[in-house]
Amino acid sequence: HPYLFRLDQRISRGLAHWTAEHRERNRLFLITQQNPDGGFGGRGLPSDDVHSASEGRDSDLYYTAFAVRALTALRAFSTEDARRVAQFLDMSRHHQASVIDVVSWLYAALMVQASAGIDLLAAADPNWPSRLATILETFRTVDGGYAKTHEGALGSTYHSFLVTLCYELIGQPLPHPDRLVRFMHDRQRDDGGFVEIAPMKRSGTNPTAAAVAVLTLHSSIGKNLREDVLAYLRDVRGDEGGFQANTRIPFADTLSTFTGFLTGLDLETRDLIDSVKVEQFVLSLEQPAGGFRAASWDQAADVEYTFYALGTLGLLWSDRH
Repeated sequence: HPYLFRLDQRISRGLAHWTAEHRERNRLFLITQQNPDGGFGGRGLPSDDVHSASEGRDSDLYYTAFAVRALTALRAFSTEDARRVAQFLDMSRHHQASVIDVVSWLYAALMVQASAGIDLLAAADPNWPSRLATILETFRTVDGGYAKTHEGALGSTYHSFLVTLCYELIGQPLPHPDRLVRFMHDRQRDDGGFVEIAPMKRSGTNPTAAAVAVLTLHSSIGKNLREDVLAYLRDVRGDEGGFQANTRIPFADTLSTFTGFLTGLDLETRDLIDSVKVEQFVLSLEQPAGGFRAASWDQAADVEYTFYALGTLGLLWSDRH
């Protein structure tokens, strides 16, 4: 099974131990975020006009994929939910301008097929996986990585990770994996972590997680690299119990907590964090009506950070059981 599906199964297995009340509350929150066109958007910004909808709530492939992942994690992605998402994906099949769009569309389409039997690729050219692989290579940069868009001159650690996931989803071999492995190693810094693009000096939790995931998939994690990464992760542990985005950010957030915790598990280290404190931190961010905030300073919930919170809890509870 591809990496994303294996991860989703781990999360879902853990969340199965949550109370039915908690699961239903968060399912309802997620469903209320779905737009009439079947897609999902971000939390939006308040509009100046009280009679207008919030700006930024338009359906987006990125947020739609996160909503689908969250509903799937809760084992609550129903056939009817999938049908509505399929409508949005069908309208969006020719509007994929970035690597994120491509991966988000493909992941959501595969989950729609699994949940409702709707094959959005049924009418596609039988050779679409190889054709998509050709398109993905147009995002490749001279440094061996992949950029966010065709205009990108430097490879991105995160988007290289996404391309790796996409190749897995379409069952195609990644061309010249040795170049990608070298690219990832070159993104490591003296603090033990990894940066997003070459000019950066200070590592981040999220690019570190992306790099470790790619290197793990290509069996390129040695003992020294493992110890260096674990040392970096210890440096970005927050007082709240979660992980910070980098050493200069004074608070933990759900995205960094999810990726940092997952990286520790993938490196087979279970004593990196206090699991009770992490659980308390994440649960403190749940809204009364469902959904999770990004961090203690945040005031609203959205589908993306709700997935990160659910993902962290699912991994915690899956690891315990």
